[in-house]
Parts: sequence; C-alpha cells; structure tokens
Amino acid sequence: MKKDWVSKGRSVSDLKAHLVLVTKYRRKVFTLEMMARLKEILNDLCQKWDCKLIEFNREEDHIHLLFQYYPQMEIPKFVNNIKTVTSRRLRSEFTEHVDQFYWKDVLWSSSYFIASCGGVTISILRRYIENQETPD
Repeated sequence: MKKDWVSKGRSVSDLKAHLVLVTKYRRKVFTLEMMARLKEILNDLCQKWDCKLIEFNREEDHIHLLFQYYPQMEIPKFVNNIKTVTSRRLRSEFTEHVDQFYWKDVLWSSSYFIASCGGVTISILRRYIENQETPD
C-alpha cells in the first residue's frame, strides 16, 4: 500500500481537500479548451503554493479539485488566489467567449465548497484510536 504522507519541517502529514468552485450565476461558461488551460494554471498554482493537485474535473458551470497540502497552508488565501488568478487569466485568454456570459470582470461565485478528506473512513479511524494500548 502506497503512503501519501509528506514531510516538511517537524511535521509529517497527509492532508487532502476537495474544493468546488462554481461560476457566477451558474453560467455554463467552460469549454474543453478552457478546461485544458485551467488545469495547466491550477497545476502551476499548486506548485507555487507547495501543494499537489491530485485530481481535477469539471462541468460547464463548476470545477472540482482534489489537492494535498501541508498543515502550514492558509487554505482561504489559497482558494482566493486560485479564484483571482484563474479568473484573470481565463478572462484575458478567452475574452470573446467569456464576455458572452458576463459584462463585469467576474467568473466565479463569491462562495465555495471545501471538505477535508482522507484515506480512511471516520469509523475506521475511530476504531484505530479506540484500540490503542492504554497505559496501566
């Protein structure tokens, strides 16, 4: 079984999060070409933030990211950076297409969904902790 643990400083961790970003007004903006470019941008951003993009997928009006990160990461700042950079780049590179959907400089809804996720279920983890040896 492959371990996904990462080490940095004095910590060893395996932190993963599932992030969902939705387009403003749930407009069906994304094309296949835009998604290919978005994946490149996201890979670059993850590298700059010292995290790892594990999985990426999309529909026409939202995207899903699964990424691994270190405990030191400030997730709200990371999400804001993703939204800012991707919006700016996609709007500049696909101006004519995006302008069909928005008259302001927007792309993403102001909200987002994020959930922590791990390699085991809570019940398995709870059982593991419960079965630890208790000192006498």
